[in-house]
Amino acid sequence: MATLPKVLLWTRTDVPGAETVVFDDRRGLVARGTQQAVDPIPYLARYELIVDENWQTARLDVSVEGAGWTRTIRLQRATGRWRATTGEQGDLDAALVAAGQRRVGLPGIEDASRLERALDVDLGGSPLTNTLVIRRLGLLNAAPDRPYTVTTAWLLLPSLEIIASEHTYTPLGGNKIRYESDTFRADMTVDDAGFVVDYPGLAKRG
Repeated sequence: MATLPKVLLWTRTDVPGAETVVFDDRRGLVARGTQQAVDPIPYLARYELIVDENWQTARLDVSVEGAGWTRTIRLQRATGRWRATTGEQGDLDAALVAAGQRRVGLPGIEDASRLERALDVDLGGSPLTNTLVIRRLGLLNAAPDRPYTVTTAWLLLPSLEIIASEHTYTPLGGNKIRYESDTFRADMTVDDAGFVVDYPGLAKRG
């Protein structure tokens, strides 16, 4: 496995947790990371993300595990179509119910055609995947206050369910990007390469 030249770490500010990623962004993005959190139950996620030179997602592999269960997914995009391959061992729903949480859906998506317009993935709880839209659309150099709405393949954690979700990004100038989804809004601060420094309500770089 090739080594990667850069590393970032975020501390979650919404729940106890953290994310670490090693990556290379010289030609698109190659990234390998881990994410830990305690909500809705404690879990550890590992991922590998491949993004092409146009900053369009080519592949995302995620494995997530907790006490007595594990789920995996490979999400690939080729010739404009998405394909999801999933696996599961143990019983995540049983672990959730035992912890007083609600059951979740199966990993993946029943109808991948819902992702036809999506060029990006959004890994739940991860500040990293916001960079995909920022870099692909050149938002750091875009005129401020113009919103850009995109469809993303949103992977929920820990279930690995996929939702076709509309997200809006608005450059505000001064390395500030506003993110909106449904009723949620956050004004992110990013560095000069478009990686999140501070995401209010989610995470802050360590």
